[in-house]
Amino acid sequence: MARAAAVTSTTPRPGEPDPLAATNRSGAVLSRLQLLVTRKLDGLLQGDYAGLLPGPGSEAGESREYRPGDDVRRMDWPVTARTTTPHVRRTVADRELETWLAVDLSASLDFGTGQWLKRDVVIAAAAAITHLTVRGGNRIGAVVGSGGDVPVPRRGRRQPPPVGPGRLVRLPARSGRKEAQGMLRAIAGTEIRPGRGDLGALIDMLNRPPRRRGVAVVISDFLAPPAQWARPLRKLRVRQDLLAIEVVDPRELELPDVGVLPVIDPETGELHEVQTADPGLRHRYAAAAAAQRAEISAALRAAGAAHLRLRTDRDWLLDMVRFVAAQRHARTRGTTR
Repeated sequence: MARAAAVTSTTPRPGEPDPLAATNRSGAVLSRLQLLVTRKLDGLLQGDYAGLLPGPGSEAGESREYRPGDDVRRMDWPVTARTTTPHVRRTVADRELETWLAVDLSASLDFGTGQWLKRDVVIAAAAAITHLTVRGGNRIGAVVGSGGDVPVPRRGRRQPPPVGPGRLVRLPARSGRKEAQGMLRAIAGTEIRPGRGDLGALIDMLNRPPRRRGVAVVISDFLAPPAQWARPLRKLRVRQDLLAIEVVDPRELELPDVGVLPVIDPETGELHEVQTADPGLRHRYAAAAAAQRAEISAALRAAGAAHLRLRTDRDWLLDMVRFVAAQRHARTRGTTR
């Protein structure tokens, strides 16, 4: 009897989710997503540059004669002294790029009224970034945040909304497509937990320990107050080329006129009923949402991050292609973002 009691069945009870089936579904969706990303990005963005945000590099290369418009900080003084002709030192990009993703999967991302949930767009963006940076022996890793800490409920007392740093997971940076696929499966299989996460703590995981210069990509809706994440973001920009991908749903920007609309906060579970038939309310909501997004954009700009906004009601892959093409064009022309 003791031996029989120790044996447990892997078949879920009626009404319970099947973890194996969920894993298989996420794997199938991820495979189709990878095929879509490969078909759309291959042949469009290939070129002789390292990573998503190409730059002139920092490794010393050959010297050439100075031409008007060259950066005087790159003057090669030894060659200039030997030849008595001004020369500048060329630089080449490091071909072994290290990219880190900070993937926010807090409860606010489990929402969407467009073609996809915000969570789906986050995972899709991570897949596209991985495809763009993993080739050529480059390494890619990730840190993933999945919501706040859930406190133990107490009988007879109202349970407070869960708040805290949540579950933060580090996936080490490795090279190779097989390792990158494993990282994406781990991200797609991350369970979203209730509660407010700490985006600042998630970003700060990329600052410790200090790493060689590379690319850092933060994927989030950035709905947490900028005071929470702006300083870690600025610190990250000191040594990394920084890209911030903001995921937005149209209902976060404006309300439709549908009468009484019940709204649930996915992070706290609080329920509110909103009378959307009131044009004044809709106007105030749109104005507050625009001010919030302007504050987010200003904080990202102050941190020196390249800013890409993806929406759940638009073709996110087309927006990403346009963004990367614009970045390449700006860099090759010698302009700034």
